[in-house]
Amino acid sequence: MALTASAIPGYVTGTWTVDPTHSEVSFSVRHLAISKVKGKFEQFDATLVTAENPLDTTLEASIDVSSINTNQPQRDQHLATGDFFLTEEHPHMTFRSTGIREDGDDMLIDGELSLRGVTKNVTLKTEFGGVTTDGYGQTKLGAEATTKIDRTEFGVNWNAALEAGGFTLGNDVTINLDVQFVLQAA
Repeated sequence: MALTASAIPGYVTGTWTVDPTHSEVSFSVRHLAISKVKGKFEQFDATLVTAENPLDTTLEASIDVSSINTNQPQRDQHLATGDFFLTEEHPHMTFRSTGIREDGDDMLIDGELSLRGVTKNVTLKTEFGGVTTDGYGQTKLGAEATTKIDRTEFGVNWNAALEAGGFTLGNDVTINLDVQFVLQAA
């Protein structure tokens, strides 16, 4: 099915801002080669501008990397250092879309992800949840998206060798977005 405004029930053009109380930005990375460490960012912002042609829609997002929460304060403090995010010099991770396309049943959002002063092209595999009106009369749009990055391509190189072989951390980091946007008054 082609991604057109008429094919999306409730589709509306306009500017949307993220609803942080109904949204989550999380990640996971392989740890000790046997499991995954997961965490989330508590502070983030995003603006979605839907266009007449949904494929012309744009997305910009900013994540405060110092708001990381892995449920272990010492690890979170380490992640803020130069070994990982270097938050003093690079307090935000940003994403700016460069295009939206369809690939079979998948909606893909291409864009530029910037982290630690390095910008790389990434693709968000996106599942559109729909558009509805909440109990307060606000028009809401929901979506989930995921991408995988190689942290070393962004200068996040810290690791430690394990006695049994391998390393403490994997290089691939999966980033998951589960977001609701609120349509702003025109």
